[in-house]
Amino acid sequence: MTPELDGTLRTAGLDPQAVEDVVRTALAEDGEADVTSEPIFAPRDPSTGDFTAREEGVVAGIPVAAVVFEALEVAYEAKVADGDRVVPGQVLISVEGPTRAVLRAERTALNLLTHLSGIATATRRWTDAMEGTKARVRDTRKTLPGLRALQKYAVRCGGGVNHRMGLHDSALIKDNHIAAAGSVSKAYEAVRAVYPSLHIQVECDTLDQVAEALAVGARAILLDNMSDAEMSEAVALVGGKAELEASGGLTLDRARDVAVTGVDYLAVGALTHSASVFDIGLDFT
Repeated sequence: MTPELDGTLRTAGLDPQAVEDVVRTALAEDGEADVTSEPIFAPRDPSTGDFTAREEGVVAGIPVAAVVFEALEVAYEAKVADGDRVVPGQVLISVEGPTRAVLRAERTALNLLTHLSGIATATRRWTDAMEGTKARVRDTRKTLPGLRALQKYAVRCGGGVNHRMGLHDSALIKDNHIAAAGSVSKAYEAVRAVYPSLHIQVECDTLDQVAEALAVGARAILLDNMSDAEMSEAVALVGGKAELEASGGLTLDRARDVAVTGVDYLAVGALTHSASVFDIGLDFT
């Protein structure tokens, strides 16, 4: 990997070695030989091509695709940057190299680009729906194994923000923790006793639980499956003393109604677990 690409990935908040590992694993899945291309093209037969958007949306994964091209010694030129809005027919990346290498790179690059751009595009729809409110859309841990960092990066490209990266960096006290501990207060106090400076969020199903979480010192509360009216009441009850996140059964149609209740975040697992792929194709030129 070139120093320039390494720096680009780091600036994007990605671990270059982790991205390269994902790419190498994906390329290895195709096997040692390309039994279609190798009989047709000599090793150094050249080709040029463009990766082109075939629909309107937001791009994510340009430097990730670049890792694929560098691994296979395909020259590339990015025409857009991650986070850019693009339209059908817009060239995202131009490539040049041996035809065999370009064709080997094609599917892995597209798999990553279309998936990450799909997440970024879905996230932007939520961001646009909530424009003018203080609320932000936030992801969850509902991600594909091995791709969490990339999927959460794509959320950022779409204008969203990340929740915790794993179980290690922030505590989320959920209903099962509360049930097993006996109460919101007992669960919160147990975590706080061991981790005095850790960010702790408490999931609440009722306004009574919100009041209890606030009383025990919680400064981040997840409002689980509450109605818009209940969320508005929670906002009034908390009075700015804790950040509030709406969760459970949220849809894009509801996004603005939920946002105007005054919550700080909308938790949307569908950003990563249900995003459609963004249509991109490679055309030789």
